Amino acid sequence: MKIKYFQDTDTLYIEFRASDITESKDLDENTLLELDAQGQICAITMEHARERADIPQFSFEQVAA
Repeated sequence: MKIKYFQDTDTLYIEFRASDITESKDLDENTLLELDAQGQICAITMEHARERADIPQFSFEQVAA
């Protein structure tokens, strides 16, 4: 998983898996969902990210099963 924030465009990109993107779907006017050939979610792109997410505050936690 990769998470990138582009400050100059205020865009958040979350890549769940590195795969060939075959389809993109607009969830709304500022959110794009990218899918592979099997319909699996590969990535999400979010515009105006600072307004829609708490960008300065980011944490990652992996919880054991």
